[in-house]
Amino acid sequence: MTGTAFGFPFAVDAGGGVAASEGDDALRSKIIQVLLTSPSERVNLPDFGCGLLHLVFEPDDGVLAAALEFTVGQALTRWLRADLVVDGVDVTALDAMVTVEVAYTRRSDLVPQALRVSFR
Repeated sequence: MTGTAFGFPFAVDAGGGVAASEGDDALRSKIIQVLLTSPSERVNLPDFGCGLLHLVFEPDDGVLAAALEFTVGQALTRWLRADLVVDGVDVTALDAMVTVEVAYTRRSDLVPQALRVSFR
């Protein structure tokens, strides 16, 4: 269940508390956190994340794209299994831009969704 999660990026709300997100926003925040967190970055969850940002510095070829797709799919399945089913991961690299598109189905209502993250 997605429920309520810390907002991403982390922020403080007008009342001085931690800004939260709910529903689709909460699930998208969780996906982005898995994608952008490197293993060993979190003290109490050293295996959390997929190391996506480390892999983008590797040579751009078909092997890298396949490795990224596998790594992202496995990490999302491991950490967000209760919230979603990963339907597919597509990685494209054009010039200095890497785009990761994740197709998934929310477990709460079985609605297919997609999230695209691009970075240089």
